Amino acid sequence: MKKFLAIFLVLALAMTAMAGCGGTGGDSGESADVTKIGFLYIGPVTDGGYNQAQHAGAMAVQEELGDSVKVLWAENVAEDLQAVKTNAINMIDNGATIIIGTSFGHMDGLAELAEEYPDLTFLHFSGYKMNDTNFGNYFGAMEEARYLSGIVAGMTTTTNKLGYIAAYPYTEVLIGINSFFLGAKSVNPDVTMNVVYINSWGDAALEQAAAESLLAQGCDVLTQHADTSAAQIAAEKVGAYAVGYNIDNSKVAPGSFLTAPIWHHEAYLVPTIKKIIDGTYVPEAYYGTMADGYIGLAPLTDLVSDEAKAEVERVQAEIIAGNYPIFVGPLKDNEGNEVVAAGDALVTHDEIWSMEFVLEGITAIQ
Repeated sequence: MKKFLAIFLVLALAMTAMAGCGGTGGDSGESADVTKIGFLYIGPVTDGGYNQAQHAGAMAVQEELGDSVKVLWAENVAEDLQAVKTNAINMIDNGATIIIGTSFGHMDGLAELAEEYPDLTFLHFSGYKMNDTNFGNYFGAMEEARYLSGIVAGMTTTTNKLGYIAAYPYTEVLIGINSFFLGAKSVNPDVTMNVVYINSWGDAALEQAAAESLLAQGCDVLTQHADTSAAQIAAEKVGAYAVGYNIDNSKVAPGSFLTAPIWHHEAYLVPTIKKIIDGTYVPEAYYGTMADGYIGLAPLTDLVSDEAKAEVERVQAEIIAGNYPIFVGPLKDNEGNEVVAAGDALVTHDEIWSMEFVLEGITAIQ
């Protein structure tokens, strides 16, 4: 019985692969010149947030490169070594020569596969592992767009209390929390912010519960580092406002949606996959910016004041020009310790990604 169960579980994992237009590959009329690209997603591509943004990048690759490529994908691939490898190998067996993992926990599985399949190419979003032959990673300076969305929140709130639904107290999330808060403080020195961690990258029920808790605490503008649009919907129900994340999903909750920091994954994926196909790709740790077009801010809706729109436009131009560092001292953490001295700033990738604190004025609950 145990042997049967083990076989069943492996087959079940394999069946999550090849969803959507990728199919099973192996069409008898398929050209041998077609490059197959496999994407691994942690959730469904219709989640209204993170995975939908990732999949939009994949579809942009398909559209840009046309019949020369075929995109395969697997949804709901857990952050588990065996789940990652099983789904990826299924794609490889169906002809994929490029495998892309889109969640942090996909990293270790891809790192092992890169060693096992030296003639294939592996890319990973949000991780830090790579090699100098066939495994690279990519991410972006989301703190830039977070800061701008914080300006919108700071100029919209009437209670001076912001709410933040956060996944985990992990560096990537802390950077977003602090940059959003600094943007709000830059235009509203009286603002404070409450953070609730849901200990999940994406769970609509947990996100809704956290949003409702923050709204009950008097927070009248919410934002998130979580995968779905549940917080925006919760805000709309009580006449509050929300800043989304990942994609422009203003139509989901038009009564609350202000803007959203968003990803343009195609800005990295299209040129990188062209290089892989051409044989000119060299693995890198890519960190895209607003200036690159990889990071963006969704259009500000009619709920945003003209004054806020003007300030966002001004600061965005400075950020793109490279004249506006986000984390400028003096800054203290929420325990009163100086974390950035007056006259200093966190500017480099390594400096920013050493962040292990939330700032003074932020209350965080785990």
